[in-house]
Amino acid sequence: MIIVLNNKCHLTKEEFKKYQQELKEITSTHKLILCPSTIHLTNFNLDNMELGSQNVSQFEQGAHTGEISSQQLKSYKVQYCIVGHSERRRENQETSKEINAKLKNLLKNEITPILCIGETLKERKTKQTKQIIKQDLQKCLQDLNNKERERIIIAYEPIWSIGTGKIPTVEEIKEVCTLIKEQLPQNKIIYGGSANNSNIEMLNKIPQINGYLLGGLSLKIDKLKEFIQKVKN
Repeated sequence: MIIVLNNKCHLTKEEFKKYQQELKEITSTHKLILCPSTIHLTNFNLDNMELGSQNVSQFEQGAHTGEISSQQLKSYKVQYCIVGHSERRRENQETSKEINAKLKNLLKNEITPILCIGETLKERKTKQTKQIIKQDLQKCLQDLNNKERERIIIAYEPIWSIGTGKIPTVEEIKEVCTLIKEQLPQNKIIYGGSANNSNIEMLNKIPQINGYLLGGLSLKIDKLKEFIQKVKN
């Protein structure tokens, strides 16, 4: 199983130092990936986890103030990168075209993308979920060949579920994961959106899930340890 820890915009320098000390105590057979704030990437020093970034520029290099390129991430041994998270789509108006450019740059620099897709509550209620997922995959993966596509981890995050404590039913998650597998049969699928210690046993019953993308839970060490122990092998 793949467990991705997305710290989002949290932790000061001293807090991150303490946080890493606590993470060092975690032992697991699962693949653990830490995605800290960009400012902490150079301070990563864990042997039990791999390093990921929360974002990357759509540009390869050049006069783009404030951007961080995939080349730069690679030079700091970043191995994974989250792309297209709903918060960036909403707060930064990130488009499918920009996401597509980011995916291409990451793949070119041998960094594994973690592509986030998901539907809003309105889209779920109006039965548009399948259409939205298929359209988003088509746009984001445009002009990528099969080998390139297979290198991407797909993170299914129902937008209405992120941080709310509410998640779809087992059958609803299975339905979306099956749809993704039909489009991308070789790709790993991880689930995000309020996965926690209360619902992990339910989520363990979904065979299409290959791991989890954790937000707020990634910062709560004791609960995180418990979650990792409960995740099936």
